Amino acid sequence: MKFQCSIVISLLLLQCLAVLVASQSFDFFYFVQQWPGSYCDTERSCCYPTTGKPAADFGIHGLWPNHDDGSYPSNCDPNSPFNPSEVSDLKSSMQKNWPTLACPSGDGQKFWSHEWEKHGTCSESVLDQHAYFELALSLKQKANLLQALKSSGITPGSSYSLESIKDAITEAVGYTPWIECNKDSSGNSQLYQIYLCVDPSGSDLIKCPVFPKGPCSKEIEFPSF
Repeated sequence: MKFQCSIVISLLLLQCLAVLVASQSFDFFYFVQQWPGSYCDTERSCCYPTTGKPAADFGIHGLWPNHDDGSYPSNCDPNSPFNPSEVSDLKSSMQKNWPTLACPSGDGQKFWSHEWEKHGTCSESVLDQHAYFELALSLKQKANLLQALKSSGITPGSSYSLESIKDAITEAVGYTPWIECNKDSSGNSQLYQIYLCVDPSGSDLIKCPVFPKGPCSKEIEFPSF
């Protein structure tokens, strides 16, 4: 009986160790914000949240642990599901700054649950659930992308060179972003998501060790919303 118990305890310890190792194994975060006009102006379209149409501002997509070689961990802790009560004090700010645009309309909890369980659980060595969402919200305030673009004369409703958009953000935040584009309903390249990099403690923006793949056109649309 004692032998069987020791086996069970050993297996549980190994499982906990595996989760801990997975959650510690990353080199930096991608902090990703998306432009709602580009999410919605596609063939798939979008659905506004049940709280109503979001503001015409960049919204948080996620805070993603990554490796320097371009790979990333995911779904690191199946025993740590999203718990709305853990972030109840952040809910109104999350609805404003991290809105869902997926169909059918939702209140955001499905979106936040996906982000926590796929990405957030891989940063549990430094951030618990509340700290993870709180950090993403604070990073959005630190990296005010719309203001950065407007300060350089880049406003929604026109097309701009990719380099001018990068330069405007670099000047404002001090680091070069990576720009992800998608195609609008007419097939034109448009500004979709902006990636910045954060050190593994979540303390500071840093130079990105690696950029994702996927080029934009030299001239891209910045659609209205």
